[in-house]
Amino acid sequence: MRGSPGDAERRQRWGRLFEELDSNKDGRVDVHELRQGLARLGGGNPDPGAQQGISSEGDGDPDGGLDLEEFSRYLQEREQRLLLMFHSLDRNQDGHIDVSEIQQSFRALGISITLEQAEKILHSMDRDGTMTIDWQEWRDHFLLHSLENVEDVLYFWKHSTVLDIGECLTVPDEFSKQEKLTGMWWKQLVAGAVAGAVSRTGTAPLDRLKVFMQVHASKTNRLNILGGLRSMVLEGGIRSLWRGNGINVLKIAPESAIKFMAYEQIKRAILGQQETLHVQERFVAGSLAGATAQTIIYPMEVLKTRLTLRRTGQYKGLLDCARRILEREGPRAFYRGYLPNVLGIIPYAGIDLAVYETLKNWWLQQYSHDSADPGILVLLACGTISSTCGQIASYPLALVRTRMQAQASIEGGPQLSMLGLLRHILSQEGMRGLYRGIAPNFMKVIPAVSISYVVYENMKQALGVTSRRIVPRAVSLQGVRGITHSWRLARRQSEARDT
Repeated sequence: MRGSPGDAERRQRWGRLFEELDSNKDGRVDVHELRQGLARLGGGNPDPGAQQGISSEGDGDPDGGLDLEEFSRYLQEREQRLLLMFHSLDRNQDGHIDVSEIQQSFRALGISITLEQAEKILHSMDRDGTMTIDWQEWRDHFLLHSLENVEDVLYFWKHSTVLDIGECLTVPDEFSKQEKLTGMWWKQLVAGAVAGAVSRTGTAPLDRLKVFMQVHASKTNRLNILGGLRSMVLEGGIRSLWRGNGINVLKIAPESAIKFMAYEQIKRAILGQQETLHVQERFVAGSLAGATAQTIIYPMEVLKTRLTLRRTGQYKGLLDCARRILEREGPRAFYRGYLPNVLGIIPYAGIDLAVYETLKNWWLQQYSHDSADPGILVLLACGTISSTCGQIASYPLALVRTRMQAQASIEGGPQLSMLGLLRHILSQEGMRGLYRGIAPNFMKVIPAVSISYVVYENMKQALGVTSRRIVPRAVSLQGVRGITHSWRLARRQSEARDT
């Protein structure tokens, strides 16, 4: 094979790649040049983690890189491994990987993806417009990645198409069989719960202000943001701004666990003989799971509203508040406002999911022709906008729910049903009355999303949750180390053959 035309072509191609990576033209490619070269080839910057802790001392390579011959040996070993992976995915052995083979491979891993998602995966690699992946496209795409087997490739695709993000806060994350067996699913749920707790605590003053304005603001008192904050601080001091936050944090864990378990069961029932859920079916499953969780933890919602609105010294704590409600109003009080709360899930979930998917797909079509991954900033922006749109649609029902939860504690206030309260608000305050408190609600969206994301990523690292979300043609610290490990392995093998 050494003298064949195919071998000569390969060596020319490897030589061109070597020259492109060897930026200082010293005849060697080290880890720094690899990192910089991959960022240049991908048109973006490397992962921030790749800019720290990488040195010739740290990679265990005494001469600090590879010369052309060593680099060629590494690429030869790498291409052989990639060829085996390609053949295992090319199930009908026709020399091309198509959408059906992508879906079959995911099913073998215990993950279901839609036809649209499989097409996006192919689009990210398909350079000739055939909507299939041939050997050259496959080789060029993965040549300098540290992926070692087919399972790694499938997880790379899964996280590159943002299947792990879910639809904002509505539809729970979907986990593969392996993630469930290894315990990664509960670690991700714990990371999400901690992120939610920190996020809610950081934005608690705005959340309390929203509830305060929902219940007490009217045409006559013209209560605004500054006035509401001032009155709460004057009544109970700075600490009063966090009233109700304890139970708001406490209900995260049971609500997340119930929603996850309910979603898995409902999804299984909807699937039947189908292979995967469509977006509309995920919306239905997510909404039903949310309604199930809300039904079970709803008494905690009522307690949260009462504790948020309490005056200084009114209750000794959570148990005292629950005891007084039970004694004075009976068990039914713990489900006041339940109907508008459940009804509010449908417009919020539907609009949130529809806007998120629309914005994400629009971005991919307009600005991301070479990758199925829009990037974390785009996803956060899509999530923020979609959540805001969902809130606008469902906010009147959320306001009615809060007033129904609180109205028994307001002396002299009317005790109205959902429809009665809606008519009362419209007749006394007009349409604007249905949106009291929406300003602080909007103000907390961006800080809540930002805090939640930062804490979630740090918690995943602390819990050892491996993130396989890789940006194509760029490389992370872990990816660089994987490649340098492969280099060293290839060198040892060649040295063993030489001796």
